Amino acid sequence: MKRLCRRLDLISEWTGRIVGWLIVPLTVLILFEILTRRFLGKPTIWTFEISKFIYAGHFMLAIGYTLLHKAHVSVDAITVHLSPRTQAILNIITYIIFLFLFAVVMIWQGTIFAATSWKLRETSWSVFHPPLYPIKTVMPITGGLLLLQGISDFIKNIIFLVKGERI
Repeated sequence: MKRLCRRLDLISEWTGRIVGWLIVPLTVLILFEILTRRFLGKPTIWTFEISKFIYAGHFMLAIGYTLLHKAHVSVDAITVHLSPRTQAILNIITYIIFLFLFAVVMIWQGTIFAATSWKLRETSWSVFHPPLYPIKTVMPITGGLLLLQGISDFIKNIIFLVKGERI
């Protein structure tokens, strides 16, 4: 089980490290738009939508990495005062009720959403008219990445409850 957790953590870690590099083209794209709009007086019709797509991919695909590093927003004003054992029990319960359910629904409905978009060869309503199906495909992948890291954390909490050791 420890090896499975390490492998799942490794998937989240490397996905986050790779996806983190999307910030570079996003920054370049926004700087390009600022330069063309403000200094040359020639705004583009495509940079806004492409930057939205890059940003969406950036934050959605980093979901497992963020969970691995406990960087999601959480309200732990009460739980921080509980024992580590009680915290682990609450984590297990909330993962079952919320995280796993959310991830499975995201995979299920995101797959339908993306498949429909691919089938229709859906494009944006804007003048630029880029295809939407690639970015919609990111939705079920995001659910999968969240589910994988959630399984790892769930197993870690079970191991902590049973053996008393953190992995």
